[in-house]
Amino acid sequence: MLTLKEKRDGLRMNSQSDGRACQRGQPRWTRLLTLLLSLLMAPIVLAQPATFPDKTLNMVVNFGSGGVTDLMSRELARGMEADLGTSVVVFNRPGALGTLGPGYVAKQAADGYILAVVSASVITITPHLMDVPFGLDDLTFVAGYGKNRFGLVVKADSPYQTIDDLVSAARGGKSLFFGSPSTSNSVVIFDLGSKSKSKFELISYKSGPDTTMGLLTGQVAVIAPNPPDVMSHLKAGTVRLLASASPARWPEFPNVPTLKESGYDVALEAWVGIAVPKATPSAVVARLEKSIQMAMSQPAIATSFLKIGADPAFMDGKAYTEFLKKEREVMGRLIKESGIPRIQ
Repeated sequence: MLTLKEKRDGLRMNSQSDGRACQRGQPRWTRLLTLLLSLLMAPIVLAQPATFPDKTLNMVVNFGSGGVTDLMSRELARGMEADLGTSVVVFNRPGALGTLGPGYVAKQAADGYILAVVSASVITITPHLMDVPFGLDDLTFVAGYGKNRFGLVVKADSPYQTIDDLVSAARGGKSLFFGSPSTSNSVVIFDLGSKSKSKFELISYKSGPDTTMGLLTGQVAVIAPNPPDVMSHLKAGTVRLLASASPARWPEFPNVPTLKESGYDVALEAWVGIAVPKATPSAVVARLEKSIQMAMSQPAIATSFLKIGADPAFMDGKAYTEFLKKEREVMGRLIKESGIPRIQ
């Protein structure tokens, strides 16, 4: 039999042994618990969104290369690249009076990586004249970033020396062909025809430079271009500016009057903006809006816009959307009053 002392010593040894066993087992449980927690946390980490943007953005210009909208967009893209820290690649998708580009973007992934250049005219004017492959509600408008100027231009050897000469030639059952790459340019001349009781017929082109070539080759008698589409030809003396179709005179030709100054109540300026597919997350839209605002605040970009012949400006997404809605109603009334026919 064990003595009392031996029993106490045995219990002490068993206790120490159990303690060491527990100590040896503790790391295994700790590792198991750590592994279990890491497995539980893994889906949460994977679900965290990446910081936007983390790859190249694409900007789809709705008119051909070399025109005012294209040049404005490329300047904006450079400014956004500096702010976003990633590339913004510009490519052109012209056609159907500027509606193909936005229609294409409206059907793309709503992740903020593809941007549509949307001239106001494709929302406010074109739907009144033809079927358009998208609607106002198919896009989220991020911001407006500039305004176009317009003028009425003829060939240097044209018999029309003044706006009155042009209007007279389009009266009395006659009509003159004019060229246009967009509905904004078209509305200028249609509105002039309506208010002067003269008649003009439209020939559509894909871009401003194409339209100018149509004038130079004699396909049309007059065009209503933006400055960069004709500036080199104006300086070379191959074409003439009859009047500014914007509220102000062109600073490059301060002696040429506006249509209003010439007695015709016609004046137009058109915004250009950026849009993304409708379901794009609001945080992504806000980041893009901020980037556009930052770009348009840069003096170098503002100077570039003025050299192009466009007015640098910024309008936030909410204001631009409201502008488009109101202007769509205004232009609808003007088109109806002017009797502008639908494009077949």
